[in-house]
Amino acid sequence: MHNPPADGDPVAAAAVDAYPRIVATLIRVTGDWALAEDCAQDALAAALERWPRDGVPDNPGGWLMTVARNRAVDVLRRAAVERRKVQEIAVLTPAEEAVPGELDDRLRLIFTCCHPALPLEARVALTLRTICAVPTADIARAFLVTESAMTRRLTRAKSKIAAAGIPFRVPAGRALTERLPGVLAVLYLLFTQGYNADGEPAFADEAIRLARLVERLMPGQPEVPALLALFLFQHSRRAARRGADGELLTLDRQDRGRWDHAAIAEAVEVLRRVTADGPYALQARIAACHATAPSPDLTDWARIAACYDRLAAAQPSPVIELNRAVAHGYAYGPREGLALLAAVRALDGHPHALAVEADLTGRLGEHARAAELFRRAAAAAHSDEERRALSARAAEWHLRGSTDAPDGGAGAS
Repeated sequence: MHNPPADGDPVAAAAVDAYPRIVATLIRVTGDWALAEDCAQDALAAALERWPRDGVPDNPGGWLMTVARNRAVDVLRRAAVERRKVQEIAVLTPAEEAVPGELDDRLRLIFTCCHPALPLEARVALTLRTICAVPTADIARAFLVTESAMTRRLTRAKSKIAAAGIPFRVPAGRALTERLPGVLAVLYLLFTQGYNADGEPAFADEAIRLARLVERLMPGQPEVPALLALFLFQHSRRAARRGADGELLTLDRQDRGRWDHAAIAEAVEVLRRVTADGPYALQARIAACHATAPSPDLTDWARIAACYDRLAAAQPSPVIELNRAVAHGYAYGPREGLALLAAVRALDGHPHALAVEADLTGRLGEHARAAELFRRAAAAAHSDEERRALSARAAEWHLRGSTDAPDGGAGAS
């Protein structure tokens, strides 16, 4: 035993690492999702009670696995479940947490939580709860529902897995190729839930952790490291996204000294391993252009525009077309950007589209028109923070009395 660190919570640290492994292993052995979660939670409760008194074990994960395993054995015996299951789980040892089979269990759990038979929101919630051990109350807050409502959603998702006979396995061959994008889409949405201005930062951290895990367990899948690189590039700016008064800052206005340059360096190395140019790889290459530019004025907008051209061809969407218009506006002039923006009819009246039009218009020297468009964008904004940021841009263009050199844009934050 050793004493817990004074500045950390050893149970929480062990839970982050061990909880999903314990749940995955017990699900595989018992076939009972609820039993696996209950036993893992009982083990954590036991740790909360005993570790402050007895000290943290040298192998916290092994200790938790042993307690959870013993609890499962007791429950199965009391329920008179067939002897085979009792014997199978009884032979599990703490050492098994490091063997390849246990790592496979974790990957099986990820694919089960992200099964396409479940609604997308349920996949994200189940991933947060089962794999990341995020409390149900925190998940409910992120999805703007009550804790009881989220508990019911999670219960329905688990019941559907059991009723539909969704297999606890990683698909192979063509099925893996078809299913992996769905898993990555869940991680992307999970990251977005944490990266958004009003999101839960811990969710972005969990998405990065899971992306690292999936990359380790599935080498040779190029979109997995591409997604990890994208997360790292984006997350590197978190500390700089707000000004002294808490206002949101667009990328060009951020203090680059506050960016996480270690994360950027890691992302660059990860991206070097990606040779294919799938959707996540293209997004990561765009993010790399922003993250590695010495200053906003030296951003390689031509390369960004080329990446958006390829991304729009491979995965067309109004949001991609909007960003493509921004990139072309900086690479080839605001008139080029406005011409592309005019074709994005699906986002007419959307605050982001109005902000892009405002910036491009202002860069043409039409200051009053730019101010009016920014005011319209502020009125349509989805949050108070976004509304304040857009209103501030409207005020800037209103006060501008001459055609200054471009000093910013409606770029990403």
